Amino acid sequence: MSLCYLNGRYLPLEDAQVSPMDRGFLFGDGAYEVIPVYSRRPFRLDEHLARLASTLAAMRLPNPHAEQEWAAMVREVVDRNPWDDQSLYLQVTRGADMRRNHAFPEVVRPSVFLMSEALVTPSRELRQSGASAVSAADFRWLRCDLKTTSLLANCLLRQHAVDHGCHETVLFRDGFLTEGSASSIFIVRDGVLLASPKNHLMLPGITYDVVLELAAANGLPHQLREILEDEVRSADEVWMTSSTREVLAITRLDGRPVGEGRPGPVSEQMYAWYQAFKTTVMRGG
Repeated sequence: MSLCYLNGRYLPLEDAQVSPMDRGFLFGDGAYEVIPVYSRRPFRLDEHLARLASTLAAMRLPNPHAEQEWAAMVREVVDRNPWDDQSLYLQVTRGADMRRNHAFPEVVRPSVFLMSEALVTPSRELRQSGASAVSAADFRWLRCDLKTTSLLANCLLRQHAVDHGCHETVLFRDGFLTEGSASSIFIVRDGVLLASPKNHLMLPGITYDVVLELAAANGLPHQLREILEDEVRSADEVWMTSSTREVLAITRLDGRPVGEGRPGPVSEQMYAWYQAFKTTVMRGG
């Protein structure tokens, strides 16, 4: 049975309850993080907590815990659950008020929730074949750099992929690539790795950062710049990256093959570098 943390208590997930007046429930007024855990070691915990703090500050929601307190809570939830590799979910909402009111309550009592489940990464078969994706116009709001729980637009865009039998939706805004519905998107053209620069229209991904660090460390040519939709559609390789998908090639986009229709050599090399990084840093190998 999965154990979670809710407002000062560790308890079975099925017993966790929040007030229907919680602003996270009523308005999606909250922030969250998803932290991969390898061999019971949280991956880049400091970076995840820094991104959480940045989102909370932009939301004008006081951070309810110091970094050391967050780290202790994360490790406690990890220790109380049975899996060595986990996907840990952390959420902070503005809490419950006495009445439904769009304006912030005068007294803020944040609700804090952490849960964990087994970490499931792409299967060997999916990695060998590559993922399929569809494209869509990015109709989300203009603060996609904040990792908030107001995710209806992302859910609709993710369901768009499911409806088409695909793994992800690649998003374009005004003719330029932004990201995926639940991932960062990279492309490769003529051996050069291209990524959209961080801005308010995309989430500053932790795995995105790792990929760029590995590219720099291993001498892979790469550029941060705006990427035209036409460049994506004619790319040699397209990838998605996220905490759970790690580095996964997209081999079909809108029913057409990407490149040769199979994972390309640069994605294969980056996947190998990423796994070696995990082994060295997270597993002590």
